[in-house]
Amino acid sequence: MDLDQRAKAEHVTRVLLESMDGAATADDLARKAFQSRSGFFRLFQALIDETPAAMRRRLLLERAAWELRDTRLAVTEIAFNAGYGSLEAFTRAFQRAFRISPSLHRRTRSARIHLPARNHFHFRPALNPSKGDASIMDLFDLFAGTDSWYTRQLLQQATTLTDEQLDRPVNSTAKPFAWDKPDKNLREILERIVQTKEIWTAAITAGDMPALDGAPPEARTPAALLDRFEKADARFHSIVKDVRDRGAWDESFVDALCEPPETFTYGGMFADVITFNIYRRLAALDAFHRLGVHIQGSGSPIEYQQSMASSAPRE
Repeated sequence: MDLDQRAKAEHVTRVLLESMDGAATADDLARKAFQSRSGFFRLFQALIDETPAAMRRRLLLERAAWELRDTRLAVTEIAFNAGYGSLEAFTRAFQRAFRISPSLHRRTRSARIHLPARNHFHFRPALNPSKGDASIMDLFDLFAGTDSWYTRQLLQQATTLTDEQLDRPVNSTAKPFAWDKPDKNLREILERIVQTKEIWTAAITAGDMPALDGAPPEARTPAALLDRFEKADARFHSIVKDVRDRGAWDESFVDALCEPPETFTYGGMFADVITFNIYRRLAALDAFHRLGVHIQGSGSPIEYQQSMASSAPRE
C-alpha cells in the first residue's frame, strides 16, 4: 500500500471509528467520507479488505476487551457499549472471538485486546491526559519504541562523522555472544544493530540471509545504514506487533537460516533483540563520547516516553 492509498485507508477507517458510539447509517458514513454509498463501500473494501460492518463489530469487541482489562465499567455496560442488547449475546460473541469469557478476561487482565486483521487497523485507547502520554503504551510499545527511537538518533549522528572516526578501533574485548567476536569500531557496532533486525526478519519470513561481513562499502555508510535500518525496523516492528496483538509470544517459529535449523519463541526472540541492542547502543554511545561527540540522553525508555509526551499535540 503506497502513501496515497494509506492516507485514504486511514481516512475511511477514521470515519468508521468516529461512528462507533452512534447510530450512523450507511449513507451517513458515505457522506462523511465524501463518497456515494456504493463508492464508499467499494473504496472501503478495496483499501481495507474488510466490510465496514465486519470491521465495526471487530473494533467494538476490541474496545470491549480493553474496557474489561483497563476500566472498572460493569460488564453489562461494556456489553451495551459494544452494541449488544443483552449480556448473554455479548458473552457469546466475545468468547467466540477471543476464546475466553469476558469475566475471565477481566480477572486475568489478559494482554490481548486485538483480534486478527489483515489490514492491521485496530482499536486504540484514547490519550490519558492526566499522564500526558503521547499514546497508551504497553511494554512492547515501550521497548520496541525506545530501541527504534534511539538507534535512529545514533545513526543520524553518525552521518556527521568522518570515515576515520567511524573506523577508529574501540579496543573492546567484550562479546555479546560467546561464539561472536568483539565489535572493532563504531561503524561495526551500528551495522550489527541494523543486522540484528535484518537477520531476524529474514528468519521469521524465510527470507534470504543478509550479508554479515561481505556488505559493499556503499552499504555501510551511515546514510546507507540508516536507510537499511528504516526498512528492517518497519518490517520487524510490523511482524512483532502482530504477534503482540494476537497474544502469541509463546508461539514458535523455525529459523531455517541456522545450521541446523532451530526453533525459537517469538517472545524469546524479541527479548533477545532488545537485550543485545541495548548493549550495543550503550557501546556506540561510549564510542561517540570517546570521539568527543555529545549525544543527549542514554536511550532510556523514560527518555523515550518524555520525548513522545513533548511531541504530542496540545489542545
